[in-house]
Amino acid sequence: MLKQEYINQENIGVKAKKWFKKVEVYSKAGRFPFSPGYSALLILDMQKFFLDETSHAFVPSSKAVIPNIRKILGAYRKSNYPVIFTRHVLKKDEETGIMGKWWNDVLKEDSRYSEIADELKPLKDENVIKKNRYSAFYKTGLRDFLKKKNVKSVVVTGVMTDLCCETTARDAFMNDFFVYFVVDATAAVNEELHISSLKTLSHGFAVPVLTVDVIKGFENV
Repeated sequence: MLKQEYINQENIGVKAKKWFKKVEVYSKAGRFPFSPGYSALLILDMQKFFLDETSHAFVPSSKAVIPNIRKILGAYRKSNYPVIFTRHVLKKDEETGIMGKWWNDVLKEDSRYSEIADELKPLKDENVIKKNRYSAFYKTGLRDFLKKKNVKSVVVTGVMTDLCCETTARDAFMNDFFVYFVVDATAAVNEELHISSLKTLSHGFAVPVLTVDVIKGFENV
């Protein structure tokens, strides 16, 4: 499979506007504009496994979205709104399931690659969910946590666009949360998969937004 650094710090702004234009026909942003009230931020799998160039699972475009995730994270922290990080990990004696067979690979909890990237270290009081499937909702208690916090919508960021991010977005929708999917704060292994996922999500599951849209939402509160 082709791995591609399709975005970097120089072109991410231009690229994101082009993607946004491509999915605009599917978007329901006009009906459901983003507002941070009753929302939570999901930062999915921003681990060294995907961000470290020495890892075989390195996603070349993952580093380009870190600054945008940091901007959104800063806004959520400042407003004291819920932030949830995920770590995709498996314990040594844990059943890997079909995913382990599919990828012929597992990420163990005690591996240094399982750690969240230094640039996005969770604070002590921020929730970090360990998951062993694509979706952050699968047997993690995330739904109940969000309901207890009276969360109505989630903002999805992280990696990979077409796998954990998309599956989590779909599950959030199926659990009756409004979903805002940040097109320039998510990354896949190549641009084709990224765009394909954005189109599918925009059609049936999530409102595509840019980082600037999320930040403006906080400014308007």
